[in-house]
Amino acid sequence: MKVLVIEDEKKLAAYVRRALTEHGYVVDVASDGVGGLHLARETQYDLILLDVMLPGMDGFSVLREIRRTDRVPVLMLTARDKIEDRVRGLHDGADDYLGKPFALSELLARVLALGRRSGLNSAANAGQNVLHAGDLELDLLRRRAFRGGTRLDLTAKEFTLLSLLMRKQGEVLSRLELAEQVWDINFNSNTNVVEVAIRRLRGKVDDPFPLKLLHTVRGMGYVLEDRTKNS
Repeated sequence: MKVLVIEDEKKLAAYVRRALTEHGYVVDVASDGVGGLHLARETQYDLILLDVMLPGMDGFSVLREIRRTDRVPVLMLTARDKIEDRVRGLHDGADDYLGKPFALSELLARVLALGRRSGLNSAANAGQNVLHAGDLELDLLRRRAFRGGTRLDLTAKEFTLLSLLMRKQGEVLSRLELAEQVWDINFNSNTNVVEVAIRRLRGKVDDPFPLKLLHTVRGMGYVLEDRTKNS
């Protein structure tokens, strides 16, 4: 499930992004209305978290523009607690409303509920929630991973890293991309957090099995793919 967060409070945006990625979501972040609208138009998202008070273009305006062409579920975030603001957002096409400050558990519950309501988690779309690479299977909803029928014991961070690699299967991801999307940190060439995580993940996903799926592309990054299909 791919989520766009349009939020100008950097700490809150980072907090939400980290929480969602740790629960298996792929997250993009925009810090203003214009940038958020551009991403919404250029990329297909499963859900948008949209702040009301944004610089340049407020959330209501962004929502109206999105609704001209797209029915993607939108959850409005706002510090305003006025009934008329909530009514306005729902009238403009918002699917739900969450006031700030909010508990992380409530945010995650609403995100999951919107996914169910829009059919993202229905049986008809089950294939989108289970990823495969060779005999490796990743169930995004139940947060389980299996290799050759054997369940893998992954940490939350390892699950997030593996889900990103599997969603981008066959695509080489750099250390920078992995660091930003999984750890939400500014890349520091002196840190080896990515290498350590890849090594630990490889120890669980690849080392016990004859077919290797996680590959290092020297000088570029890492890629997950079943190379027997190309042989």
